Amino acid sequence: MDEVIYKIENVIKIYNSGQVERFVATQIVPPSTDPTTGISSKDVTITPNVLARLYLPKLDTDKKVPVLVYYHGGAFCIGSAFDIPWHSYATALAAKANVIIISVQYRLAPEHPVPIAYEDSYAAFDWVISHADGGSEQLLANHGDLKRLFILGESAGANIVHHVAMYGGAKIRGALLLHPYFLSSKEVESEKKDPVAAENLKSIWKIVCPKTSGLDDPLINPLTKAAPPLGKLGCERILITVAEMDALNDRGRAYYEKLKESEWKGEVKIWEAAGEGHCFFLGNPVSEMALQQDEIVAEFLNKE
Repeated sequence: MDEVIYKIENVIKIYNSGQVERFVATQIVPPSTDPTTGISSKDVTITPNVLARLYLPKLDTDKKVPVLVYYHGGAFCIGSAFDIPWHSYATALAAKANVIIISVQYRLAPEHPVPIAYEDSYAAFDWVISHADGGSEQLLANHGDLKRLFILGESAGANIVHHVAMYGGAKIRGALLLHPYFLSSKEVESEKKDPVAAENLKSIWKIVCPKTSGLDDPLINPLTKAAPPLGKLGCERILITVAEMDALNDRGRAYYEKLKESEWKGEVKIWEAAGEGHCFFLGNPVSEMALQQDEIVAEFLNKE
């Protein structure tokens, strides 16, 4: 008999047969030209296993604009670059910041356990930077300024951003970690704000990464002694955003503080959304705090 071996109510069910039911991120939309912003999108194949959606703002002749590689969140097991919340967010951000966005469709756990999400993300990053001297995607090669290359993600996507910054070297102008999904064996005060979410985030990690050493695995805890030193981050600037009511708030703040104490020589800033919870901006993109965050992000992307 097919039995449920793990579930988060209204999010995901995993059965002993290997079947997975997902209850969020199920509204896939095709690429299009947005009638309000004029942002056009198209899907590209990076490898047989890695897809992406490319967003192109309205451009004047041969003008080149910054390039942003975007990694969606979802605890490594839900979410899609092609689903409405992430498609809408990328469309709006491309218009707001006037950047080319490559939104990466990496493979999800538990069917494809971590570290596959990282491997797919590195492959996507390599594909993007291959366009510095041509490349297979003419829109990116002709209009993308890879001297102004940024990486952004929310939640698990922000976790991926950290690892891509470690992997990618000094090619990256800036990294943006929105509500980063980091854990540790040590409890933090912000977990008391949403204890159910805090417990779910811990339990799901062991499901999506079955070979993990635990909550102090360097993949999920970049501040543990076993993790590579933060001084090796290959980017010039970092923006971290947190939400006041998010169980992960203190995780993002700890990352910020450790960055300031590390040998990393870049510039780091942190911004908090008052009164909001985890990744609120995807569900309510026109809220006051979401619009403020958009301003902060756009300013970061366009700073010379």
